[in-house]
Amino acid sequence: MKCNSVKQYILCFLLAFSFSGCDDNYYSSIPDVPVYLKLNLTATHPTFKNTPNQFLLFEKDEYYTDYIIGSGYGGVLVYSGLSLDDSGNTVYYAFDMSCPYEADKDIKVYPKEDGFGEVVCEKCGSIYNLGYGFGNPTSGPSTESLKRYKAKTSGYDYLIITR
Repeated sequence: MKCNSVKQYILCFLLAFSFSGCDDNYYSSIPDVPVYLKLNLTATHPTFKNTPNQFLLFEKDEYYTDYIIGSGYGGVLVYSGLSLDDSGNTVYYAFDMSCPYEADKDIKVYPKEDGFGEVVCEKCGSIYNLGYGFGNPTSGPSTESLKRYKAKTSGYDYLIITR
């Protein structure tokens, strides 16, 4: 009987733990704003497609070759990451360009010239690593990760970025 109660205790613990699991909701000092970009990776950005460690920056809503409704709080940075999906294609990540430490839409992060998968804030100097899609700070005063957006491929040609 004692073994049975231990199993029940472990089962209850695992069930309680599974209900408190992770979700995509996390706190960000960057406000929620509309984000929708539909990027044609074949016609408009062919050198970006399936090429790791590349950046695309969208700082305004006005683009004529891509379908863009909202480009985030301070702009959207799209990164072709270092990891591959199950089919061997590059995984894409998207982040708001506003530095979360500064929380100002006019103070942005830009790719480091000598950094592999890193961006740096133009004001506070915080450096963020994008390599595997987390956008976490690696140096500087910031302790908060960059605000993430959802990036998913649609068919063979398109990458769609949403909030």
